[in-house]
Amino acid sequence: MAKRSNPAVRIAQETAHNAVFDAEGKPKPGVHNMLLRAVEIQRPLVVAYVRRLQRKHPAASAARLAEILERDYLRAVTGGGALVGATAVVPGVGTVASLGLSAAATVGFLEATALYATSLAELHGIRLTNPEKASTMVMAIMLGEEGTALLGTLSGQAMGKGASATQAWGNALSKSMPTGFGAIRTKIQKAFLKNLLKRQGTALFGRALPFGIGAVVGGAGNLMMGRAVVANAKEAFGPMPDTIPGELKATAAAAETNPAANNTLEGKNLGS
Repeated sequence: MAKRSNPAVRIAQETAHNAVFDAEGKPKPGVHNMLLRAVEIQRPLVVAYVRRLQRKHPAASAARLAEILERDYLRAVTGGGALVGATAVVPGVGTVASLGLSAAATVGFLEATALYATSLAELHGIRLTNPEKASTMVMAIMLGEEGTALLGTLSGQAMGKGASATQAWGNALSKSMPTGFGAIRTKIQKAFLKNLLKRQGTALFGRALPFGIGAVVGGAGNLMMGRAVVANAKEAFGPMPDTIPGELKATAAAAETNPAANNTLEGKNLGS
């Protein structure tokens, strides 16, 4: 006997798709800008976050701090997806409203990814003072091998060949504005948007499903994507340094002598 389809699931999927894509299957105006803004992050926020971790864990090495970053990142993106999916069972929250929250969850996933990737870069001694470079790096990390290979061409070599992966990232991102950066950023950006809409499109529909199904699909989908980001970042950056680099080293020393220092970061609950 053929399995009967659930009309509510079909309606939820169609509603979600129609909100993001036009009749030709192309993203509607504003969708690209929303996604690109989500991966933009300012370095002061990143440094403040890493310093907060150092104050909470004064004896932690760079490798241990990276483990904490990973733990908190996966908790954040998984919890966000499940929380939004669960709204589909709340009386008064219909499919259209749930879809709006799903779009917010997508932005939240990207913002958490940007914070994680750029914080990991800081622990590797890569200072991303230029927001365009920071967002380009985040997009490259999410793309994986394709993105890191593109960014690696800025330093005149492919990732993982010649110098270490971290040196290649540093060479590509530490210059004031490397030759060809604009063209490489454009390529990474196009590939990122295409890839993201393909991946998050499925997760977006999943989180809009009614009757509690969305809580399972949303959380599981975000965990899978989050783990992929972590794996991509580890491969791109390579092994953690033995010591905490640059200006973060001074913060680590201060945390050891004054562990009771203020460890709050307004508006953020990561790093607990």
